Amino acid sequence: MSAQLVARDLLERAETETGCTDYGDPTLAERFSLVIDHLNGVGMDADGRQRAAEVCHWLLTSRLQFIADRHRYPVAEEVIEQPMFVTGEPRSGTTLMHALMSVDPDARALRFWEVMYPSPPPGAVDGDGDDPRRAQADADWREINAKLPKWLHSHPYNDMLGDGLPEDERTWAFDFRVLTPTAWWRVPMQTVVGGLPVDAAAQYRIHKSMLQQLQYRRPRKQWVLKGFHGFRLKELFDAYPDATLLWLHRDPVQVAASRTMMMADILEGIVGPVDLRAAAKMHLALTRESIANTMSNPLVDDPRILHVRYTDFIGDQVGTVRRYYEFRGRQLSAEAEEAMRAYLAANPGDRHGKFRYSTSLLTDIGEDLTALHDEFRPFRERFGVEIEKRA
Repeated sequence: MSAQLVARDLLERAETETGCTDYGDPTLAERFSLVIDHLNGVGMDADGRQRAAEVCHWLLTSRLQFIADRHRYPVAEEVIEQPMFVTGEPRSGTTLMHALMSVDPDARALRFWEVMYPSPPPGAVDGDGDDPRRAQADADWREINAKLPKWLHSHPYNDMLGDGLPEDERTWAFDFRVLTPTAWWRVPMQTVVGGLPVDAAAQYRIHKSMLQQLQYRRPRKQWVLKGFHGFRLKELFDAYPDATLLWLHRDPVQVAASRTMMMADILEGIVGPVDLRAAAKMHLALTRESIANTMSNPLVDDPRILHVRYTDFIGDQVGTVRRYYEFRGRQLSAEAEEAMRAYLAANPGDRHGKFRYSTSLLTDIGEDLTALHDEFRPFRERFGVEIEKRA
């Protein structure tokens, strides 16, 4: 392999292997070239470049096959009705809320094995339960968990392996607008935050296409989904006008500290030791940006959104699910409630070890906690969020 990755060579290799040339987006090649420029600028050694090339090939071939499926099968005719979304700041309980909803026998959630290997549509394959992609994704996740063992402390749901619950953003991995750790964990580079062209409307078109792909020729169930949708409310509701959204709200100081430690644990397994001070500055800035958006976006008050305090959810998880169902106009069945309570009993949050973080991550970078709480007071007052009492 040459010292540099070459975008055109990688595109041609994927097209030759699949026999396909339609990426479903004429701007993809240009966007992919920007990703290659970034990878070439990271300073990886030959092994790192080889791993990056392998990930690029996987995502490009997956994209080509996914688009080809839409010509081969009437996937685009699938109707996605009244999807239920969960959102909130990182570390605000969204994954647990989503996990509880996902065990409802009448619900359908995205699964990692599906979004990692979406072609062909699972419903077009005989013996869905024995689909070899499940085992392939399980092997991938065993590799991730071995490489990033501390991640299980903050995100124990990774023990679900290929049957785990991806965020909605993972459906965009092969669109090269986001470089998520669950797609790029083999590549020795920092997580990319910004810098790539974004187009929220286009991204939700892909998201809907993925739901159609996974719903095709399978029993119709209620879609339950989770992602960080606060910056894209207009495009979310444009794509899904009949959607509802549960928005969990937590003390931003705890959010900033917790997300700093979680991402440090992830990146330590990918690139080695992390500068916690630099990480804390970045994640506090991201938290500030997100809270500012929440306070200024007029769609935050849309009647399709149910706002819930993190502490209320932690105090009564199943009751919060019931509240969201009633908001959406559904009833929580006895069978679903039993499954949710069984999940909680079998999956304590510290089953892989206690996740530890401290707000000292913020004081270590010169922040005054009293001043931070005062800064976020308008947000807390608007959503009834109390200051969390922990170190």
